[in-house]
Amino acid sequence: MTKLTAKEEEIMGHFWEKGPLFVKQLQELYDEPKPHFNTLSTIVRTLEEKGYLDHTAYGTTYMYHAVITAEKYNRGTLNGVISKYFNNSYKRVVSALIEEENISIDELRSLIKEVENKQKK
Repeated sequence: MTKLTAKEEEIMGHFWEKGPLFVKQLQELYDEPKPHFNTLSTIVRTLEEKGYLDHTAYGTTYMYHAVITAEKYNRGTLNGVISKYFNNSYKRVVSALIEEENISIDELRSLIKEVENKQKK
């Protein structure tokens, strides 16, 4: 999965939240000063080339829709971070969270119970 720029992620967020959109509708979601139509159109076409969006033609205009869900993108991004910074070790991720006190022992116990319950099913 190709990494997205911050602007591409922002635009994908609109598609994930609103569903299929014409570029003009996408432009209307922004506050003033709105991004230029051509700028948005270029980014949307790039997202389509990267495989994140597809379109349906309505005459000479296109309605775009997300091909990849936000959940799939987020999982892929998380896996990329774990691969790059933690050598594909989820144990290292959890250890880092504990060391930085971003997760408590009670939260960790709760996660362990959730995993155990999922494995029993």
